[in-house]
Amino acid sequence: MKPSTAIRAAAVALQRPSELLPAYFLAPAIPVVVRVFPVAGLAVTYLYLSTTGRLADLRTALSNTDLGPPPQNGDPAALEAWMADVQSILEIAMTPTTLAVLGVSLLLAVVVAVALGVVATAAQLSASYARLRDERGTVAAIRGGKRHWLSVLAVRLFEAVLWAVIIGSAAGAVAAGVSASPLLGGLLALVVVPVSLLALVAVRAVFAFAPVAVVVDDAGPLDAVRGGLGFVRSNPVAALVYYGVAVASLFVLGSLAGILAVLGGAPLVGVVGFTAVSPFLDVTKTALYGDARGSVAPPAPPETPLTPRLKSGLRRGWSETVGFVRSAPLLHAASLGFALVGGAVGWTLAAPLAETVPSSIAARLEGHNPISAAVEFGANNWTVAVSTGFAGLALAVPTAVSLWFNGVVLGAIARTETTPLELLAFVAPHGVIEIPALVIAGALGLHLGIVGWRTRFVPQSPLADELERAFWVCVGVGILLAVAGLIEGFVSPYYYRPFL
Repeated sequence: MKPSTAIRAAAVALQRPSELLPAYFLAPAIPVVVRVFPVAGLAVTYLYLSTTGRLADLRTALSNTDLGPPPQNGDPAALEAWMADVQSILEIAMTPTTLAVLGVSLLLAVVVAVALGVVATAAQLSASYARLRDERGTVAAIRGGKRHWLSVLAVRLFEAVLWAVIIGSAAGAVAAGVSASPLLGGLLALVVVPVSLLALVAVRAVFAFAPVAVVVDDAGPLDAVRGGLGFVRSNPVAALVYYGVAVASLFVLGSLAGILAVLGGAPLVGVVGFTAVSPFLDVTKTALYGDARGSVAPPAPPETPLTPRLKSGLRRGWSETVGFVRSAPLLHAASLGFALVGGAVGWTLAAPLAETVPSSIAARLEGHNPISAAVEFGANNWTVAVSTGFAGLALAVPTAVSLWFNGVVLGAIARTETTPLELLAFVAPHGVIEIPALVIAGALGLHLGIVGWRTRFVPQSPLADELERAFWVCVGVGILLAVAGLIEGFVSPYYYRPFL
């Protein structure tokens, strides 16, 4: 297969998104799952402080302390007094027990993040390979995530070890040279640094295809590394084309990130990343490697033009969303309940901060740009919706925690707001659409958790059906959030000002 054919195959595979993108929706869901552990650590810490009486002392200290920045008059005594107040508050909260609890929770979060990352990689490459064989991507993703994640993990660890050895050897050589003579150290650096960079590039070049070899060849980690190395040796032109496409894609994504960072639409970069760039690159390199093994064939492009297919996809997304809402009223009530409980907790916890750390919707809207705000709010909220929904695959717990946590944040913001009426006026127009959309995403996560539990010992087809349905529900939720984003950008900040 020519590299150009592989690129076209990747573009064609993306035109049937419901069988491919559910695997890539796992990427933004991983932080939601991981967040469960620090949240649990904070909850245990809160219980410890409450039962030992330290919580009451902490509340008293917070109410008697101005946590705002010290006066900017250069008075050392004022700065020293402010630092002493902050230190006394930290001494109440940061005990050996609380530090141990938080440390363990963060360690667990890192371990789970690494494990889920390789599971997602295995699922995504399996879906990519299946689509190139005209097989069902969601079924392959479920099967491949379970089957290949340990081998992919071993490959990742192997690469990390090689990077550590190369960087450590280079640093050690330069440090030894400097200790003998600064001039010798400088001369060594001129040689060692470029050689090390070339070695790192070579390692990355081989290991870019090693996870693909795990899936395509059904290989163990060592055979996969050999497969990646053999592919690069035997197909240097194809490998170089892929590297060029990857670098160009990342350059375009980085440029977009820089532009949108200035305009305030940075969340859109993440959406483009997990819905387009990542699957495109994965399918491209899988097509190249699979063709070298003679196990893939370019899929036929859809016969229907793009515009009618987009319209049909939006209609299906809306239809699936309406059908899901009607079919699961209890799950939507539970989703709303988790958020409301979190809101009540945030409101209560933020009470001591209401006067010391006030917030203002007027201040947050300073410099408001309607266009960039609409893009930012829509993209960010849709990412939250997708991640909340697909995180529910971990037995629904991360979805419940996410709903609760977001409720806590919103409750705390509302409690510390200096002009509650303005905040309510701002939220009302877009909130009547945005909040129900996020509740639907929460209910979707709870539903996927239940389905995942029920189908854990049965063939993958029922769960695959639900994953494809979840994709279309996310499309429908995206329609709602796009409308809400436009209202939040162009209407909510302005309409009430003549009246308040």
